[in-house]
Amino acid sequence: MASSHSSVPVARPSGGGLQGLYRKEQNASPSRCRPIRSLPDVCPKEPTGEGRGLCNGPSVVAEPDRWTVYNSKVNLPAALNDPRLAKRESDFFTKAWGVDFAETEVMPSFYLPNITREHFGPYLQEMTQRERIHERCKAICPNKEEVDAVSSITSSHEKSRAELEQVPKIFMKPDFALEDPATFNTVLPWSHFNSAGGKSSRDMASSRLLQEKLSHYLDVVEVSIARQISLRSEAFFHAMSSQHELQDRLQETQQAVAVLRGRTAAMDRVMCQGPLRALRTALTRNNCVKLHNKLKLMAAVHQTQPTVQLLLSTSEFVGALELIATTKEVLQQELQGIHSFRHLGSQLCELEKLIDKMMVEDFTMYARSDLNRSLREEPQVLEKERLESLVFGLLRQRKLDFLDIYSDEMIVAAKGIVTLCVAECVEHIEEIDTEVVVKLADQMRLMTFPQWFELLKIVFDFFLLYLQRIKATMIVIRNVVVEILDSSQKSRLLQEAAFEPSESPRAPSLLQGEAELAYLTHEGLFISDALSEAQQQSAAAAQEQSSSAGSRVQQNQAKTPSGGDSACSACDASVSREQSFMSGESMMPTELELNRVLNNIQELLYTASDVSHDRCVKVLTARAKDGSLERLSSAEFVSLSQAVEGFVRDTEELCGRRSVSLRGALQSQANRFVHRFHEERKTKLSLLLDNERWKQAEVPAEFQDLVNSIANGRITLPERKAPGPDDRKPTEFLLVNGQKYAVVGTVLLLIRIFLEYCQCVNDIPSIATDMLTRLSDLLKHFNSRSCQLVLGAGALQVVGLKTITTKNLALASRCLQLVVQYIPIIRAHFETKLQPKQSSVLRHFDHITKDYNDHIAEISAKLVAIMDGLFEKVLSKYEVKAPMPSACFRNVCKQMAKMHEAIYDLLPEEQTQMLFMKINASFKMHLKKQLARLGVVNDGGPQHGLMMVDVAFYTENIQALKSLERLNLNMAEIWEQKR
Repeated sequence: MASSHSSVPVARPSGGGLQGLYRKEQNASPSRCRPIRSLPDVCPKEPTGEGRGLCNGPSVVAEPDRWTVYNSKVNLPAALNDPRLAKRESDFFTKAWGVDFAETEVMPSFYLPNITREHFGPYLQEMTQRERIHERCKAICPNKEEVDAVSSITSSHEKSRAELEQVPKIFMKPDFALEDPATFNTVLPWSHFNSAGGKSSRDMASSRLLQEKLSHYLDVVEVSIARQISLRSEAFFHAMSSQHELQDRLQETQQAVAVLRGRTAAMDRVMCQGPLRALRTALTRNNCVKLHNKLKLMAAVHQTQPTVQLLLSTSEFVGALELIATTKEVLQQELQGIHSFRHLGSQLCELEKLIDKMMVEDFTMYARSDLNRSLREEPQVLEKERLESLVFGLLRQRKLDFLDIYSDEMIVAAKGIVTLCVAECVEHIEEIDTEVVVKLADQMRLMTFPQWFELLKIVFDFFLLYLQRIKATMIVIRNVVVEILDSSQKSRLLQEAAFEPSESPRAPSLLQGEAELAYLTHEGLFISDALSEAQQQSAAAAQEQSSSAGSRVQQNQAKTPSGGDSACSACDASVSREQSFMSGESMMPTELELNRVLNNIQELLYTASDVSHDRCVKVLTARAKDGSLERLSSAEFVSLSQAVEGFVRDTEELCGRRSVSLRGALQSQANRFVHRFHEERKTKLSLLLDNERWKQAEVPAEFQDLVNSIANGRITLPERKAPGPDDRKPTEFLLVNGQKYAVVGTVLLLIRIFLEYCQCVNDIPSIATDMLTRLSDLLKHFNSRSCQLVLGAGALQVVGLKTITTKNLALASRCLQLVVQYIPIIRAHFETKLQPKQSSVLRHFDHITKDYNDHIAEISAKLVAIMDGLFEKVLSKYEVKAPMPSACFRNVCKQMAKMHEAIYDLLPEEQTQMLFMKINASFKMHLKKQLARLGVVNDGGPQHGLMMVDVAFYTENIQALKSLERLNLNMAEIWEQKR
């Protein structure tokens, strides 16, 4: 049954007998001959021609451990009738089947080379040409003997065919049978023998004739058969002799096989049974060790549920989840198919879902207790280890929405902070009855501003502590997420390094093939050494693989916390979390999800800042509902603005985000405050202007100090000083940069008012644009109203002045000049407070400056017009006649002296000179017209002489006035130019 791949080497005949005939070659190389594992025969020994039953057949009674045919695992009919094969294999009886009589891959022989078609290439090339020549010659010249034999055979075949045609066709039919009545009647026609009488000579003759005919047919057939036998006699006798020779060789082969089996049985008894028994014992021991390990693993798995319950009782959610995950892995890999654990997997899944709910509820309780405890309580993070364990467990279970739970509790806690602060402050205020006034907003509106402002600062302090606590908690959560992210990256790098092209250890699944290879190639003394080494390696690999998961289960159960081990170091906790991460890596969130959680942590901190600002806005709007914040003084509103800005700045530094809700609410209140601030000062200015009598006012020392501070670059209101005995007396003029300004009281207050605007912008930079617009409106209002009162003579009706004097006009002009002096300073101050994109609003100051300068020019023109009217009235009656100087010129000089007296102390010298230059020009114009009407010319006549006396008198009187000594009157222009 076995081919040469697994049998012994082929024997060659030698000199002496049967033993010599089947003796192996003795010169074979011992280095190439390796012990080969013999295969037991699957068939009993065949009977020989000598009449023996079974040659050396094994005795089942005497040798029960010897192999017999009854030990076969597969019988021959089953192998032949294999339904899986489409057709029967052609090499069924020649292929090597192996010990188990099953399809196996047979190792190639060590003694036979691998013969391919290339080995026959030279021979085929050499013989191809000869074969072609031979075939060509054979076709052209056939053999004579073959031709004669063919012709004789053809003639004999024709002769035998002719003889056989004499035999009826019925005898040649394959279904010929005399038992058939029809066939029998056809061969033996009984009708010839059944006459009415008895036997006759005719019937006897017919029967004899039929017998001879049948005998003839028999002779013809026998002769044909003899001819055919004679033609094939040589092949027949050759087959008979070959059969006898084959029987002899089979007997010899059977004897050799019997001898070989005897020797093999002796070798098996001496060399194999002991080592195999040792191998079986070692295998049994290994199986017992594996069974013991499995039983210990089953015992550990059996204790999973009590251990999980014990871990949950101490809130060790991470350990419980790790134990469940490891147990499920062991059930799927090591204990799969065990009937007693068939429901444990589903129970662990339900337990895992229960743990998920418990972790969510525990995290909710933690967030509520952490956010609702006293804000002044230390430490900032409550039960840090518990928080880390909860966060790690939630991330392990992919419960990435736990931050939403914290956010909801955070909003509720923020509402409670305001309620708590209001309740604490109301307890100390006896004027508020909490039983009557129930709503918090009403209670806040009943407080005075200092009480409410103190409450607001307390709320700000509490919310800062609240945000610090939230930030500390978020830092702990962030550290856990970052730790998991780092572990994930390390694991990924290790996996990438493991997949690099290098010599990796072989898988344990190959160890079985290694054992078989060691069995065949071991060069030691005993084959059992090789098998034991291979088995030890495979057992060690399998035991290491199977015990890794079980050891984790046992370690998790061994690490079950007791009452005294609850406090552990942060380093141990970190290491255990990293190990837990490595063991449950497939369940952990991806790096993308972890990065999203980190972003959500930062967004939660932003949300906390926004919530804090929103609750503070509620406090602010509750107070402002009745307009009380609009009625604050500028100092009070500035203090409120500074407190809000400080809180916004602190929260921005703490949370890294600028929240706009509180700033927006403050800006809204600031707009209302600015509106009221402006309206109050505008109304105040209007009242001052309506009551102003436009007389020069004394300048108190505090206003002079105010102006001096502005000159030094301090655009702020100085602190009010308490009156003392060493107070300076008021001065007559206001000194600004060395120039004297005669002013009215309204302008002094106006300077203080626009300094209040600048001070308000310093304190509240966000209202700079609005405040600039309002200040522009205030300056425009002062300009327009003063124009109405002075130039428009509105003061006559409003204040009851009898007339608007030149002194009133000069004083108004000087006041306007003082305001113009400070407009660039105000502009520069506001420019520093505005954003670059808001600089366009500064153009209002340019328009205001232009309006003021136009107003000043109009007042100057009004003064000139007053004198112009006087000149026209007086000079229209002028006549050039004695006495000289004339009364007309005396009156003109007197009026100009009064004008000079009225404005000299009010206007500076340059403006006085400029004004009198214009008045002089007007005088010369009217005088020139009058002289032209009178016909007086500069011809040196008497009238010209009288006229020159009046002109000299006019010039002398004008130049006698202060600051007009060097004034060039150019009186020659009064004469008509000669053409």
